[in-house]
Amino acid sequence: MPEFTDLTPLAPWRAITATRDDWAAIDPKLAGTMLAQLHLIRAFEEKVLELAAQGLVHGPAHAAIGQEGGAVGSALAMRAGDQVNGSHRGHHQFLAKALSYVKGDGIDPAAAPGGDIRDLSKRTLAEILGLAQGFCRGRGGSMHLRWAESGNLGTNAIVGGGVPMAAGAAWAHKRAATGAVVYTYFGDGATNIGSVLETMNMAAAWKLPICFFIENNRYAVSTTVDESTAETRLSSRGLAFGIPAFKVDGMDPLAVYLASLEANRIMRAGDGPAIIEADVYRFFHQNGALPGSAFGYRSKEEEAAWRGRDPLDRMARELMERQVLGQDTVDRLRENCRQLMEEVAGELIETADGERRIIPALWPQEDFRDFGVRGDLSEFSGVRYEEEESFSGKLARDAKFVDIVADVMDRRMAQDDRIVVLGEDVHRLRGGTNGATRGLSQKYPDRCLGTPISENAFTGLAGGMAADGRVRPVVEFMYPDFMWVAADQVFNQIGKARHMFGGDNAMPLVLRTKVAMGTGYGSQHSMDPAGIFATAPGWRIVAPSTPFDYVGLMNSALLCDDPVLVLEHVDLYNSKGTAPADDFDYFIPLGKAKIVRPGSRITILTYLAMVEKTRAVVEATGIDAEIVDLRTLDRAGLDWETIEASIRKTNNVLIVEQGAAGTSYGGWLADALQRRVFDWLDQPIGRVHGGEASPSISKVLEVAACARPQDIEAALRDAMAAQGLPTTA
Repeated sequence: MPEFTDLTPLAPWRAITATRDDWAAIDPKLAGTMLAQLHLIRAFEEKVLELAAQGLVHGPAHAAIGQEGGAVGSALAMRAGDQVNGSHRGHHQFLAKALSYVKGDGIDPAAAPGGDIRDLSKRTLAEILGLAQGFCRGRGGSMHLRWAESGNLGTNAIVGGGVPMAAGAAWAHKRAATGAVVYTYFGDGATNIGSVLETMNMAAAWKLPICFFIENNRYAVSTTVDESTAETRLSSRGLAFGIPAFKVDGMDPLAVYLASLEANRIMRAGDGPAIIEADVYRFFHQNGALPGSAFGYRSKEEEAAWRGRDPLDRMARELMERQVLGQDTVDRLRENCRQLMEEVAGELIETADGERRIIPALWPQEDFRDFGVRGDLSEFSGVRYEEEESFSGKLARDAKFVDIVADVMDRRMAQDDRIVVLGEDVHRLRGGTNGATRGLSQKYPDRCLGTPISENAFTGLAGGMAADGRVRPVVEFMYPDFMWVAADQVFNQIGKARHMFGGDNAMPLVLRTKVAMGTGYGSQHSMDPAGIFATAPGWRIVAPSTPFDYVGLMNSALLCDDPVLVLEHVDLYNSKGTAPADDFDYFIPLGKAKIVRPGSRITILTYLAMVEKTRAVVEATGIDAEIVDLRTLDRAGLDWETIEASIRKTNNVLIVEQGAAGTSYGGWLADALQRRVFDWLDQPIGRVHGGEASPSISKVLEVAACARPQDIEAALRDAMAAQGLPTTA
């Protein structure tokens, strides 16, 4: 028989219960504030459901009635500089943190709420109704509430999606040594989401001051916790990562407060993250004003039992037993909160022709539709732009491309301590898998961060760093195909954040990755992601084809307040070209293409490694082609002035790219072109791209899957022949 030995978890896992002594010792001012917040949030949520039932809330109304105790208890344990984010059911958390911010000296439950509380309630309700007066100017609605000034980083409609972002904010706090902590709230369903577990692991490994606050309301819509996981005590997740975890009755605000104080003690001491699991219960269905029993997944008896544990009644009962206040104060508080919400709603809604409606003047203007998809590039005011042909500095004529990648990052990190590089193996192997981060970990060990293989977590963490404003992260994806692993963070979170939250919040993040076609790494390591990112709102894209351009475009990417994808290519890494010898401080404008070969018969639009491949074909055939290196590829960054001027001269266009047809960049570019320059074209737009299938391992099949020089040559000859022109010089 083998010998069995029980193993002891690295971190404690405990239940916390408020005792009679704890209730006896509670500060009356704190207790009164706690009760007032509970009632304000309850009245607000009831008004939201009332308006939703009248058809005045466009979209969901995820009320947290019954769950207020977890939000209020934890928010009152925080300092002003602490931050929170949450999930789609986040009104209560948003309001609890904001109420603590606007009324940091507490709330008197006997006094009628007004002033800052009134303004907060009105702006929050306006946001949920989609109005211009809202915190996100109506763009966020119920599920995307952000007020950075109050410490609210933004609620999130993707289950678990905001958790990595919160970890990024926690990393920024740790680095700045502020002593601040971050709470990320999510429900029981999110504890089974990969990005949440990935983030727990990274937060524990890096000792980040973040509290993973699980609101266990027992139902992910209608699916029970018992159906979803074998271990229904969800705070057990902490045991796997060495995170101290606490389980608490979320219907008891004082117990949550005490648990939060303990979590804060751990985090503020520099001992890393904590987990709090609060057992709560939403009195209504996932969305709307009907109970869960109306949909058959809960019983009325269960709902009645939980309503008997209402946190508002619990708080009032405890305070009345201690004669802190009387029933008349509780009744007056309830009526005052209801009256406040009635008045606030009355300032946003009117009756016209017997129908209740939003006051028309309060809607956002239609011309606000695209504002803030990306910034206005005002941060580039006064910078020095250079091109290789006019550069007055000393040039190195035989510079290795990948060395320049490392050199310019070294220069920027030396000058700007906000820049942080993170990704898999970036701190090892003499500069990662290709040498692009050579020397950085030795010079900047606290800013060159090797990560676990957790793309969702470290990408979202970088997004949180960027949103914080004190950090400018540079993320490396070892291969662009990995964007699909991190797609939620790349597209739903980072790409949409500025626009979603009103258009003003910057997201200064650089994502570097390399196109590896031709290396034999197969279908899952070889794609060109330009076509995908070009269709995703919010992202800028640069694709340098020379060492000189790489310096200027990377500098621009690092200065930009929008997320920027910087595309590299393995074919270019070992190539040599002209680069600055010692001046790494110039910029190349975002949105400026370059004519690398003048011509008069056909315009070729291309980018990255295909620029030189195309030039070689043109020179070999002698066809009078003008080659335009696009350099920036996003919708806002296309240099239409240069492109259109070339096409008006040649009256023909050929788009050349290397990658697969299905994820092609040229597809949408061709569509945009024919709408803009149709009258100038003598024949249909030509295209060169790879096959439908992704490149595979076999060398023969890989070559066949990618666009080749002979494909460019054939397309050029076809274009010339279609005009009755010579196909050779």
